[in-house]
Formats: sequence, structure tokens, C-alpha cells
Amino acid sequence: MKIGRRKFVGTASAIVAGIARSPVAQARSSTNGPGTSSDLERQEPAASSAKPAPVPTWQAKVERLFKAPDLHPNALEAAADGLWIGDQVSERVFKIDWHTGKVLYELQTESHNTSGIAVGGGYLWVNANGGVSGRRPPRSTDKPFGEIIQADLKTGKTVKAFDPPWGGVHGNVYVEQTQTLWTVALNISALAELDPKDNLRILRIIPVKGDRPHGIAWDHGAIWCLFAGDRLIQKLDPDTGKVLEIIKLSPTADPDPHGMCIHEGYMYYCDAGLTAPGPGSEPAMVCRFRMVAT
Repeated sequence: MKIGRRKFVGTASAIVAGIARSPVAQARSSTNGPGTSSDLERQEPAASSAKPAPVPTWQAKVERLFKAPDLHPNALEAAADGLWIGDQVSERVFKIDWHTGKVLYELQTESHNTSGIAVGGGYLWVNANGGVSGRRPPRSTDKPFGEIIQADLKTGKTVKAFDPPWGGVHGNVYVEQTQTLWTVALNISALAELDPKDNLRILRIIPVKGDRPHGIAWDHGAIWCLFAGDRLIQKLDPDTGKVLEIIKLSPTADPDPHGMCIHEGYMYYCDAGLTAPGPGSEPAMVCRFRMVAT
């Protein structure tokens, strides 16, 4: 079953309006009521001369672990019993041993240009970014546009396919505490929280700033977003989008970042070997680093 743009709750215009609606604007409308712009300006507090505190920023010390089963890992998901990996070209999804890289389980999905995977609510959620760029022979399930695929965890077959109003997608993560799915809304540079029990109804959207937002992960009430083009990861407030922390990767020595997840105090990422590879690119490599500045 395919859920089209008109049935996917929320429209692009509503999304843009939601992003543009700042906390200041909301506060004005709730406390001041209708009024002229001059009324609002007179009630605006005096600007503070104090500079905001700098965002804590540090350099990761990356450890190379092992190669992924296929050559182009582009999506990661953490589970207690294994690391899930989605391949961008074969569209296969693997669960592997955290320590050895041994394949424990694998599925063939009907995705196209797999860019994110999440497991939750009894399903596999695959972010397909659309098109395969001639990297493999075409399949009947390929689409030229991005979609979010709800797949059977035993067979990999598509249960539903959702066509998001913003088009392209990258990483995603299922949050057990809220039973919701977060996804990168690539074409509007934002992260969106969706309700899997209500046809992926849009619950909230936060804007992000960076080159190619890719892998995302939930961590104790905050959300991390990896920016592949900038070679850095931002920790964000999921309500406001405020940047709380920044981790940098070396643009010359570390493997290229694509998919990302968090497990037992480590952040894991993978190098798909595609899309603007840098000097340190090591296709298929799975890496990790400790999430504590040293």
C-alpha cells in the first residue's frame, strides 16, 4: 500500500510555516494578543550585550572496527542484540554482532537508495532516498523519489510506503520511549517527528543547519544529527533545535560519515564510499568513538 502526498498528513506549506514560527513569535501571540508591530516593538525587552556561551565542541578519536557485509553501508540502527546495517546499493539490511561483525540476520528490502533504517513497533523502517544512479540494475520496486518504507521484519517486504511532502529523506530513528519515528527531512533541512500509529502524522519539526544531514540518533531526551558534508555531529534540543554540543571528525584522516547510531556510550558510523568521498574515505568501514571529550 502506498500513502501518497495528499494522504500523508501535513503539507509542505504547513511545514514551512511551522519552521518559521519561532518561540518568540509564539510568545508574542499568546501574551500580547492582536496588536500592531509598533505595540510589539515597545514591549520587546532590551537586547542583552552579553554574548551567548560557545557551544561545547571537541574532536572525536575514531576507532575503525570492521567492514560491513556489503560494500556501501549507508544506514545504522542500534539494538541490544546487534548492529543493524542498511546497504545503499544492494538494499539489503543486516544485523551483525557488535564485536566481531559476524552476520546474525539479513533481509532483502524493496528499498531504493537506502539512506536510513530504524527498528521499532514491530517493523523495519527504511528511508529510501529515491533513484539508484545506475549503481545497480533497476528493479520494479525502484522509485525516482524519496519515501519512507514500513517493512516486514521477517521478510523485508513492504507493508506501506509513505511519500513525505518534503521529498528527500536520509537517516531515521525509532524512539521507544515515545513510540515515534524521527526522520531527516532533507529538502527542507529539518528533522521531523512522526506518529507510526497514525499514518506517520507529523508531530513536530525542527530546522537544522549543516551540509547533508544524514544519520540521526536519540540519546536521553536529545537528538544527534550527523552532517556528512561538514564532517561533524550536532546534539540538538528536540523542541527548539538549539545546538547543545558539537563533535568533529577529521576531514582528511577519518572515514567518511554516513549512517550513525549510539550504543553503550559509543557513537558508531559507517562509510558508504559514495557521495563526495574525502581523503580519508574507507568504503564499507564501520567505525566508532567514545562520546566523551578527552
